[in-house]
Amino acid sequence: MNPAPKEQTRFWQASALGDTEMLHARYFQQRFAPHVHEGYVITIIESGAQRFWHRGSEHLAPVGSMVLINPDELHTGAKASEEGWRYRGFYPDSERITGVLDELELKHDGLPRFDASVLHDPQLAKAFSWLHCSAERGASALEQQTAWREAVLLLVQRHARAGAARTPGNEPCAVARAKELMDSRLAYPPSLEELATAVNLSPFHFARVFRQATGLPPHAWLKQRRLSRARELLKSDCLPFNVAFALGFSDQSHLNRQFKQAYGVTPGEYRRACTH
Repeated sequence: MNPAPKEQTRFWQASALGDTEMLHARYFQQRFAPHVHEGYVITIIESGAQRFWHRGSEHLAPVGSMVLINPDELHTGAKASEEGWRYRGFYPDSERITGVLDELELKHDGLPRFDASVLHDPQLAKAFSWLHCSAERGASALEQQTAWREAVLLLVQRHARAGAARTPGNEPCAVARAKELMDSRLAYPPSLEELATAVNLSPFHFARVFRQATGLPPHAWLKQRRLSRARELLKSDCLPFNVAFALGFSDQSHLNRQFKQAYGVTPGEYRRACTH
């Protein structure tokens, strides 16, 4: 007799997202009794399917769909197929959602309420899945905080009928100051909130202003600047290990991957070509 497949869970708090609770789980036999959460539940079904009771009826969430539960709503959860289900879950406090709306000056009468229990929105699922993966691999606070705001805005505008966000204006001084600050802290980059405070804008408005001016979100601009600085150091005969350490890459292999993706050769190859 084959042993029952082992269930897997990883639960943590994402400090970059205000200690939002996160879960990456694969369940085969798990059955959630009726329960509620004080905040929202946002999950993405990665494989299999989930069946759950919510608002007086049964729902089916297939692979690629999202489950959305408002605060204090009673619900259950169980597998809908023999293979069980794997999903990524966010459990944000209400303030993590309303805070994004406040930053964008979107009017909301109390908490946003979502009507659908199961969402079939591939673009939205991709945005939240990418954010969850970024948090799990320990991406920078800057990257996570920007992606969170973009995903929440998309969620609310499509499924809670929120108003339109104000158009980002031309803020050259704010963009220039943010670039200076990031450039001075390549190894220990500031968070989105730190950058926004430094230029006296709300975090999300700043992120949109920066993208409009540069064509890149702040974390992507920072990545490009790190790689450009890495080239300068390698040309000066610095060892790749020292370059990775100096610029805040997690390790040399992290530098190798990003450098080769950008320039087609490894840092070692680049250094040898420039110094010999």
